Amino acid sequence: MRIIDKYFLRQLILVFVMLLLVLTGLAWMVQIMSMMKFLLNYGVAVSSFLSLTSMMIPFIISIIIPFVIFIAVIFVYNRLITDNEVSVMMASTLSPRQIARPALWLAGVLTAAHLILNLFIVPSTQSKFYDTQWNLRYGLAHLKLQESAFTELSHGMVVYVDKVSGHDLSKIMLADTRNPKSEMIIFAERGKLVSTPRGLSIVMTNGSLQTNGRTSAIGTFDSFDMNLNMVDKGGDSGFRVRRMSTYELLANVFDNDTAKRHKTVLSELATRLLGPIMNLILVAMCLLILLRTSLLRRRASFAPVLSVAVMAASMAAFMSATNMLTSLTDLMLLTIGVFAYLGTALVLLIKK
Repeated sequence: MRIIDKYFLRQLILVFVMLLLVLTGLAWMVQIMSMMKFLLNYGVAVSSFLSLTSMMIPFIISIIIPFVIFIAVIFVYNRLITDNEVSVMMASTLSPRQIARPALWLAGVLTAAHLILNLFIVPSTQSKFYDTQWNLRYGLAHLKLQESAFTELSHGMVVYVDKVSGHDLSKIMLADTRNPKSEMIIFAERGKLVSTPRGLSIVMTNGSLQTNGRTSAIGTFDSFDMNLNMVDKGGDSGFRVRRMSTYELLANVFDNDTAKRHKTVLSELATRLLGPIMNLILVAMCLLILLRTSLLRRRASFAPVLSVAVMAASMAAFMSATNMLTSLTDLMLLTIGVFAYLGTALVLLIKK
């Protein structure tokens, strides 16, 4: 690798890493603030809370990488152009293609890393994030019953337990007024907390039940399973494409169960496969504008502003296109369009 390439790469990598750390840290802090309810409402330990929010970091990085590399390139190259270093390099027979090569090389490496992140790491961490979040909110981990005290499990549900031994309970009184049409008061000698696909349940034995509403009834039971919430972990509300592996996503492309779900799958697939290409596109467009305008007799001071405008338009067009996909044909056309855009930018950049 030539000295000039190392000179550019050293500055690009330094700025890129600094920006990535700062922006990722800021985004993570915003995520922490938005999820403070887990600390306040569910009594989650600080270590568990930080572990949960840290699972969002790969997803955050996958979102900001194109913007970070664009900012790094525009900062480094615009400074070198302003200091006339690029003009000296071009005067010494270096072409725009040779000057752009370090940035394109770095963008290519980041594109490969971004693709791996999108295809494997982000789906895995997002799946763990949603599972952990569900367990902290609805699982055994979040529930801490106090002995000889009334505990409000959720709005309209209060439970009293005389003694607690792990997940085993004794002398239980439970009032469920979530549904005014079928309010219940339950007394039981013993009970056990159980985690189910629908959330927490209390399996109670040797008790009595009284219902109030349109009709009233009183009865006894040997065993009674009481759902403590109405969350369905496996229902439509749990359909989140970000947590699906790439293999599952590809398998769901041909599932036309609902139009909305099909569009969501296509959009996510396009983002995972084509999103990393935006690293190369943004860098190529930025270099094209900066280096070509630097050759003008009167240097274009508007070049950085124009680069930012082109970046914003390119990202807006890409995100809009991914959200409007309705079929595999649309996905293929978008793929062709993205690579055609990239090819055009590269050809114009390396053109003598």
